[in-house]
Amino acid sequence: MFPAESRGKLPRRIVIASRESTLALWQARHVQARLAALYPQANVEILGMTTEGDRRLDVSLAKVGGKGLFVKELEEALAAGRADIAVHSVKDLPMLLPAGYVLAAILERADPRDAFVSNRFPDLAALPSGARVGTSSLRRECQLRARRPDLRFEPLRGNVPTRLKKLDDGQYDAVILAAAGLKRLGLEDRITRLLAPAESLPAPGQGALGIECHASRPELVGLLAPLAHAVTTQCVEAERAFSRALSGSCNLPLGAYAEPDGGRIRLRGFVGAPDGSRLVRGEQEGPAREAEALGTALAERFKAQGAAEILASLHDKL
Repeated sequence: MFPAESRGKLPRRIVIASRESTLALWQARHVQARLAALYPQANVEILGMTTEGDRRLDVSLAKVGGKGLFVKELEEALAAGRADIAVHSVKDLPMLLPAGYVLAAILERADPRDAFVSNRFPDLAALPSGARVGTSSLRRECQLRARRPDLRFEPLRGNVPTRLKKLDDGQYDAVILAAAGLKRLGLEDRITRLLAPAESLPAPGQGALGIECHASRPELVGLLAPLAHAVTTQCVEAERAFSRALSGSCNLPLGAYAEPDGGRIRLRGFVGAPDGSRLVRGEQEGPAREAEALGTALAERFKAQGAAEILASLHDKL
């Protein structure tokens, strides 16, 4: 059954804009299957695209504009009418969408944790001093450096299979990847150890998929509503509000993770210097219906504890 406000408006064709990486296409096909099951009369297609972020593999994201580079071309396809929706990993989305775009649905979250992957060592503690750890995430690097400042953290770009091949070729002793991506690609057996949030707090929205569309398509927003997962949406709203209030982005060492507890949410956050020398951590609980206010409130506490100064010094360097 279609949403009441959308009956009679079902499009014959729905085009999904997606990056062409293995993981991005898995995500797009997952949404394609969900939409096809909901609306069998519609022909749901995927428009594969190569983004600037996919092309600039020789430069760290922090230096070329962040993960928003994975989104721009997809949004241009929406604006031009070449696609109706775009599917993203929510952690790749800027904290503020451009004017005219909406995050119409956030799907149920998969495993939000980071994964330690190594062919030789069972966990981070077992790595010898000077071991090479691959990650291009300042968030991950900051937290792990705080525990193991003797390790060498080196940039790691490319899609998931490419990153694993670099590990297998001996370029790294270990790499840190998102558990959800490995599991979605059937590569769970490559996970050496899952890192608990206390060890590596996830990025805002990590493990969740989001569907973006143009704000001028309210009928499309209505069609996407059945895909939204209410609890995941509340948790992600709290995480993104926390990051947004701190002017955070994927360029900065900032993490946020919210967990539901009945009708309440427990939100944990951290901000730090890339070398792990300064860290501000904290958490706050509140009603799930006030998720955004919860994230903003925790951010204000962080500002009072010195987080604003840490982030300001990082903005000056980037």
